[in-house]
Amino acid sequence: MDRSEAEELLRRNVASESLLVHSHATAAVMRRVAEHLGEDARTWELIGLLHDIDYDVTGGDMTRHGLEGYRILTEHGVPEEIARTVMRHNHTLFGDYQESVEIALQAADSVSGLIIACALVKGGKIDEVTPKTVKKKFREKAFAAGCDRERIRSIERVMDLETFYRLAIEGLCEDRRKVGLQEAL
Repeated sequence: MDRSEAEELLRRNVASESLLVHSHATAAVMRRVAEHLGEDARTWELIGLLHDIDYDVTGGDMTRHGLEGYRILTEHGVPEEIARTVMRHNHTLFGDYQESVEIALQAADSVSGLIIACALVKGGKIDEVTPKTVKKKFREKAFAAGCDRERIRSIERVMDLETFYRLAIEGLCEDRRKVGLQEAL
């Protein structure tokens, strides 16, 4: 499966524009983290893109989220490695993540919203967001309150937070248009 096929499958299953933006943002972070770790960036990017493919179908029901995603993906011939990681990303059903890809997905799923919120404070200019900005806003519990900071911290099993923030910002800069952000002039 290539990126355009994955995007088409995602669009057929996800109606919410904000969820599509979130999926693209998570994919961008996953790609940069994979590159940094010497992993398969294409596969990790697809995992990030497809991780919430069942969210509309399940209506956010966390007893089904991920499981339905696995079904949708396997029915469409998506490789087991991708489908299994998508299934297991639901931290309310699974946990004790050992594989780097699973750890990265937990962190990327949450940090993407935090960094986009940081960019929106700066007029949507992602280029003006720095790891220092993210670190400061991370400590403000009321800022982007929906971002699970413990899931973001889980990345420390693979890399330090500052490196992770830098990679996440770089990924979002590369895909700024897909996530509704702009370049600083």
